Amino acid sequence: MDPQKLAQLQSQARIGGKGTPRRKVFKSTKPSASTSDDKKLQATLKKMNAQPLSGIEEVNMFKEDGKVIHFTNPKVSATTGANTFVINGNGEDKDISELFPGILSQLGPDSLATLRRLAEEFQTKNPETFKDDVDEEIPELVEDVSKATLEENAADVD
Repeated sequence: MDPQKLAQLQSQARIGGKGTPRRKVFKSTKPSASTSDDKKLQATLKKMNAQPLSGIEEVNMFKEDGKVIHFTNPKVSATTGANTFVINGNGEDKDISELFPGILSQLGPDSLATLRRLAEEFQTKNPETFKDDVDEEIPELVEDVSKATLEENAADVD
């Protein structure tokens, strides 16, 4: 582009000053979708008279297919009259084997079948871990420990 023509165009352009239109700024006053959802949830919980439960570090929900919905540091509210618990947080689908051994105390009778199935799958994947060592024999006991302690106790009494 020609420098003279460019200088002429620049001189014609006015930025600010008298007679120039003001730029209008439109501010959005709509709340975000997550904020409105959270407000609706809090209003519903208030109607149900749900009380927040504190001190809950994790929540695990067991599915029938062996997966677990795992919540870390969720917000938990409960309504005792309606026997309702509300868990609010980020849930992740995890395999039950990823959460071992901390999840063992939470397993119920329904999950024991899943646990057996997982153990069988692990055995088929790693057979060398579970094979019996037939080559190694347990050595014979040289003396009876209970007789030796009885003899020592009798000597101490005399």
